[in-house]
Formats: sequence, structure tokens, C-alpha cells
Amino acid sequence: MAGVRRAATRASALARWQAEHVVALLAAARPDLRVELELVDTAGDRRQDVPIHAMGGQGVFVKEVQAAVLDGRADLAVHSAKDLTSMPTPGLVLAAVPRRADPRDALVGRALADLAPGATVATGSVRRRAQLADLRPDLVFVELRGNIGTRLGKVPEGGAVVIAAAALERLGRTDAVAEVLELDVMVPQVAQGALAVECRAGDEELRAALALIEDPASRAAVDVERAFLAELGGGCDVPVGAHATIGPGGDVELRVFAAPRDGVVLRRRERFAAADAHAGARRLARAVLAAAG
Repeated sequence: MAGVRRAATRASALARWQAEHVVALLAAARPDLRVELELVDTAGDRRQDVPIHAMGGQGVFVKEVQAAVLDGRADLAVHSAKDLTSMPTPGLVLAAVPRRADPRDALVGRALADLAPGATVATGSVRRRAQLADLRPDLVFVELRGNIGTRLGKVPEGGAVVIAAAALERLGRTDAVAEVLELDVMVPQVAQGALAVECRAGDEELRAALALIEDPASRAAVDVERAFLAELGGGCDVPVGAHATIGPGGDVELRVFAAPRDGVVLRRRERFAAADAHAGARRLARAVLAAAG
């Protein structure tokens, strides 16, 4: 694979860490492959004063990064997998999902049990807000935007902010964690903790190289979660979460959450055989839609 390949990524510290991690994985798998970063400014990064759900939800952090690959400025794109829309982008292929990090959410400031009645929790996620409000109707919620460093500096007095555990781990800030919320408490966003690497569909050489850094169990889990989301027709602009666990034989346990209306919270957990996992995820999504009315 001659020449230098370029990896498109957002310019935030977390996004750069993720892209550099992918580059390091590629270097270990293909020492002959040289990859440099192409930093891309996205609408989601520029408009820090607007809630993500008000900007259209999923896709606001990836469209410009994908465009860099489609127009030839870059050869691959590295994303937080949770930022991808549930449907594929024409001309691109999801070529690799490396080993997933911790998919859970974390509280910074105070643990859930230590929050006094009426305490303030800052989060820009409608999914996180809906689940915490279901557990603690007394809490007060405010919007939160910005990079991880900015968010860590916005912990309300006596309250907490909610941040993905994987983000804090990747940036070496696990010291800030007051509590990691277990999956039965907070169902994560679809594909949270996973990275997604895209390239042009016709770039067979690069696709073969990226296949070397794929983690099969992580990819299987992410694909099942995305199948659920695609059938549901939602994104991060509606309160939806899903997490799949792959068993030793390939069987899947899928835990999902949805809050279709104020005060309505739906939680389901089902197991599927490996061969039925995607169809099972779609059936579960339809059951959630039916229960939501």
C-alpha cells in the first residue's frame, strides 16, 4: 500500500486520542502502512451553545468527517461509534470496530446516592436525563455542552455531570469519577465506548488493512445495537439506549431502554441465539414501539 494514508477526525483531545489509537493499532498490524491525521471542524463542535438534540441529534459530529473521506482529503474516518447514524452512508463502509472500552456512563461530582434532594445534574443527553429522572424525580437538570475538559469544569455545586466512562479513561481522568453507573441503572447509548472506522467502499486495500484491527465481539455487539436503533428509527435526539453482551457461544443478551413520552420509561432485556441476534433486535424494537403506543 504505497504512499501516506490520511485519517480524518475531529480536533478535540478525545477525538485525536481515538484517531491516534487507531493509527497505533494499524501500525502494529501493518508496520508498512503510514497514516497521518486530517483534522476536521464539525458543526457539532462549532455550535457549543445549542443542545445536540436541537441540532438534529446523531450525525452532527460525523458528517464533515465523512465528507473528507468521500472527497478524497482523507482515506479513513475515525469516529466515536455512538455518533454514527443507524443507517450506512452511501460510498462508505464501516470497515472496523476495534476492541470496545467501558460502555457505561459515569457521574463526576457526587455519586447518585449522595445527591441531595433537588440537586442539579448537568447533561446534554436526553437519554441520560430520562433515566436519571425515572430513578430520581427530585433531581434538577441543566444542559451541558463542550469537550471533556470543559464539562469537568462545569460540575454544579453539590451536584454532578454525566460523562461516558470510556472518555474519562481515554483521557486519563478516571480520578474524577464519583460513580460508574451499572447497566441496570443506566442503559448506554447505542455503541457507546466503541470506535468506528470508515473508509471508501471501493478501497479494497485499506479495507483489508482495517480488518486486521477489528475485534469480532465488539463488532457483533455494536451491529446488534445498531440493528435495534435502525428498526426503532431513533437517535440521540430521542431517549433511547441499547447494550449488547456477547456470550461465549455467540449468544446475545440485549438490554434496551426507551422513553417515548414524558414520564414513560420502557426497559427490556432479552437473549437471542447468535444466528437470530439481528432479527431479534429488530423484533425487540418493534415490541418497544408497540408498548410505546
